[in-house]
Amino acid sequence: MVILMDEVIQKYGFGSGISLFIVGGVAWQLIIRAFNFIGPDKSIQAIGKVHVFFVSLFNGNTTEAFIALSAILATVFIFLLVVYIQSIKVEIPLSFGRIRGMSIKWPLSFLYTSNIPVILTAALHANFQLFATLAQNTLGKGTFLGTFNSGGVATSGMAYWIAPPHEGIINAIITNSFSATMMLQSLFYMLFMIAGSTMFAIFWMKTSGQDAETQSKQLAASGLQIPGFRRDPRVIESILERYILPLTIMGGAAVGLLASFADITGALVRGTGILLAVMILYKMYEDISQQYAMDSNPLAKKMIAS
Repeated sequence: MVILMDEVIQKYGFGSGISLFIVGGVAWQLIIRAFNFIGPDKSIQAIGKVHVFFVSLFNGNTTEAFIALSAILATVFIFLLVVYIQSIKVEIPLSFGRIRGMSIKWPLSFLYTSNIPVILTAALHANFQLFATLAQNTLGKGTFLGTFNSGGVATSGMAYWIAPPHEGIINAIITNSFSATMMLQSLFYMLFMIAGSTMFAIFWMKTSGQDAETQSKQLAASGLQIPGFRRDPRVIESILERYILPLTIMGGAAVGLLASFADITGALVRGTGILLAVMILYKMYEDISQQYAMDSNPLAKKMIAS
């Protein structure tokens, strides 16, 4: 059913149906953790952070109110920051060699490889946690890979140092439980996410056809060239090389930093989920805008299609 609905959306709608399912899952988690009012025993109680904030504030429990408010503000801050960074781009001027005076600007997004690097890094982290858990279950004791408690939370080993603190650092600061160990754990987790995202960003750029050589050939085949230069793919490639690799490295590091920052600050949903939701919705907005521009200008649509 998921594949069927994905194909229907790709044929008659905008974007990908699977991407919309991802956004729906993130939105569901966000709504539940913000406004849930049903407890584990099916009773009505303050579970969501918004309800906890108001109930704690009315009861005079300022500590719980600040903890709930910090999670809400961290989520809003990360969401707005991702939207802002997603809109940053470098525009390369291009012109149509066959039509004099016709030019466009080709945007290179700051997050050039999108959210793929942080997804691969999160998958790497999940696989490492899985192998560490299997090693503990097989040997009956923890190893250097990690030691886990009954709740599946790493308490020592490599799995502990590359995982976000179980308690958000803002929460820990408010409750006076912040320690040097928590600070080091947060630092190692951020470095792991940044390094992993940067590595996977370069890997994805070189293997998915987003490198300068492939992009220059595609642009040249579409009849585009750099204004003021001769029509040669090597010229376009030399210009793109100035931007693509730096954008790939900085964009990969940025998504890793954003995802890890959301995790260590105790946002309502994981940082990876926020990045996925924002980028998918932003991409859908761009697709709708592009389709509207094509429908408004049939000549441009015909030229690009040719």
